[in-house]
Amino acid sequence: MGATAPTPVAPREEHLPRPAATLRTPRKPHSVDRPRRSVLLTVLTGLVLIYALVPLGWLVINSTKTQEGLLSSPGLWFDSDFALWSNISDTLTYDDGVFVRWLLNTLLYVVVGAGGATLLAVLGGYALAKFEFPGKRGVFAVVIGAVAVPGTALAVPTFLMFSEMGLTNTPWAVIIPSLISPFGLYLMWVFAAEAIPGELLEAARIDGAGELRTFFTVCLPLLAPGIVTVLLFTMVATWNNYFLPLIMIKDPDWYPLTLGLDAWNDQAMTNGGKAIFNLVITGSLLTIIPLIAAFLLLQRYWQSGLAAGSVKE
Repeated sequence: MGATAPTPVAPREEHLPRPAATLRTPRKPHSVDRPRRSVLLTVLTGLVLIYALVPLGWLVINSTKTQEGLLSSPGLWFDSDFALWSNISDTLTYDDGVFVRWLLNTLLYVVVGAGGATLLAVLGGYALAKFEFPGKRGVFAVVIGAVAVPGTALAVPTFLMFSEMGLTNTPWAVIIPSLISPFGLYLMWVFAAEAIPGELLEAARIDGAGELRTFFTVCLPLLAPGIVTVLLFTMVATWNNYFLPLIMIKDPDWYPLTLGLDAWNDQAMTNGGKAIFNLVITGSLLTIIPLIAAFLLLQRYWQSGLAAGSVKE
């Protein structure tokens, strides 16, 4: 009699291979291309965005209203009478076009003051980063200490000194203090130390290039992002400067925009003064347009300047 075939035994359930659909796909680690999402961070960013945009929206909306419309309509909504173009025309021509004079004064203070501060910061930062000399640590301590001192704390001593020199009530009383930017100097110092390799300087010197030629032809292009960054910071600080011109300038012909708009705003509080709040708001809108344009045009250089030196190779 032949042998019978063994009965097949069903495999146990735990030994069965799992279906492909039930296999868990390993999670990809977070990276720059796949940032980790945070609901809390998104909400906080949205709140900061609203906080920054609401005043700007209020300024744009109310610059379209007449003096009467400002008092009879909601602050965050338009009036039935759209008066933006007439407000701009009245702002530029009011009081024999003094707003244009204030604008030119501000441009003078920014070009000479902020431009000079940027130039001095570039030269000083490059020298401190790439040259060794006695007292360098002391200079570093002085620069850090100057960064920590607010500008308003130096306004009164500066006024007393300039008063003795006969410089008050002149453009130099605003331009000369604007030439000093400890933060810009420190920023260029750090940027030049990271952006300019020492080997590149040695190669230029071996090829016979002098220090001035090396700086202008080799180093200056590498410092362009840092220069734009410092220029933006000094330009905004000079453009929005209020307290220093307030104590230095008494002649309205030398007012910057900040003092001029404040004088217009205070005009309603004087005896027999005319309220021109619509022109004050429209002038404020015209004042911030150059700053917005500068940031938009130089944004690429500004962002790269802030990121420089953040990664060490």
